[in-house]
Amino acid sequence: MELVLKDVTFTGDILNQITIAVKNERTTVKELIAARVEAEVKAYNEKLPEYFKGLIQPNDTEKTLNGFKLKDRNRRIDIEKQVLIAWDAFYKNSYFILIDEQQAEDLEQEVLIGKDTTVNFIKLTQLVGG
Repeated sequence: MELVLKDVTFTGDILNQITIAVKNERTTVKELIAARVEAEVKAYNEKLPEYFKGLIQPNDTEKTLNGFKLKDRNRRIDIEKQVLIAWDAFYKNSYFILIDEQQAEDLEQEVLIGKDTTVNFIKLTQLVGG
C-alpha cells in the first residue's frame, strides 16, 4: 500500500510531499518516520541533485528556498544517522505528526493505515542531522 506524507504549515499549505510504501496496514509512528527519511535519502543519493528536500537537514548544508544545499554535491547522506536524528527530533518536539488529524504522541504508537489515511508533518524548528 502507498501512503502520501505531507509537510504542511499551520495554515494547511503543503510545502512538500513524499509517497512511501507501507508493508502492513498496522504500523508505528517510528516506522512511518523511518520509511519517510529512508525514501527521501535514497531518492537524493541515487541522483545527487543540487538540493536535498527532506525532514532533517543534513550536516554541512545550507538552508535555501529550494531545500538544503550540500557543500559537497557528491556526498551521499547517511540514512541511519538521519533516521536516528529524526526520531530524536520527534521526542524533542521539533515537529509533530497529525495522522487523520490526531496528533501522534509516541514513536511506539500503533497506526492503522487505510486508503484514506492522511499523514501531515508540521515542522516547528529547523532540524540538523547527518
